[in-house]
Amino acid sequence: MQITGNHQMARIVHHNDESVREGYIRNGGKEVKLFTSSLKAFQCNNRIVIAQRKHLDDFLRGRIIGRLECGRTQLEVSEELGIAQSVIYRLWQRFQDDGNVSRCYSTGRPRVTTPNEDRYLAVTAKRNSRSTASDLSRQLSSATGTTVSRQTVYRRLGHIGLYARRPVICVPRTATHCRLRLAWSREHALWTPQQWSCVMFSDESRFSLQSDSRRTFIWRAPGTRYHQENTIERHRYGGAGWLVWGGIILGSRTDLHVQSVTMTGHIYRDVILEQHVRLLRGAMGAEFLFMDDNARPHRADIVD
Repeated sequence: MQITGNHQMARIVHHNDESVREGYIRNGGKEVKLFTSSLKAFQCNNRIVIAQRKHLDDFLRGRIIGRLECGRTQLEVSEELGIAQSVIYRLWQRFQDDGNVSRCYSTGRPRVTTPNEDRYLAVTAKRNSRSTASDLSRQLSSATGTTVSRQTVYRRLGHIGLYARRPVICVPRTATHCRLRLAWSREHALWTPQQWSCVMFSDESRFSLQSDSRRTFIWRAPGTRYHQENTIERHRYGGAGWLVWGGIILGSRTDLHVQSVTMTGHIYRDVILEQHVRLLRGAMGAEFLFMDDNARPHRADIVD
């Protein structure tokens, strides 16, 4: 493979099981070599793709120094190993200066925050999980004088497992609710699938026709989505909307009931229980168990 232009040429040759790029110029019919560099070649979509090696490993550096110490010239080592002579020269100069040929790794850009400032961000975010990255940046600047960007705050908190997530919306629960739910769960923990097949769970949800951006975010760790401190209690949606009721049972489900008016005791008795629940109860008999969410219309006197 040859690349020509302005009487200068470059070609790819195979040397020591490697592809070597040689640059040369024609002078009076003679070829004068300009450079030699090692390449790695592979085939991609029927095209030869050349990828130049960026760094020499320590073993190859040792081979170069060993050959030079044995009296070989830099040009000979360059041609033998397929490495540019300038690289050989710099490596030899460095070895003569400090006796070290290992690659020096840069420490990179220094961190803008100290470990203490990172801990300050973490503690502040945990104490007030609803504070934004901009708020945390301003608090850090006010407390320590260090100014950081929002992205830096995201990275620092991400290193300790805190990420910005939307809180879970749930209905308000009192201590009595929690105690009764836990007791019910323990009583039914060992139920068999046959027993659960006779239980029907139902619920209704109101879907608002107004936008709910939910732009509030909190800082929380993975696996803590349903922790109490990561939830927001909300009784109802504001504005107009549609109420949808449905029930599920093992292997089956009811049709969805949709209405635009508020659920009342009369509607719950005449529509939900009579048109949906009564049919399943008649099919299953005395073992049928109906579970609702204990809402106020469900416990009205006319329902009982």
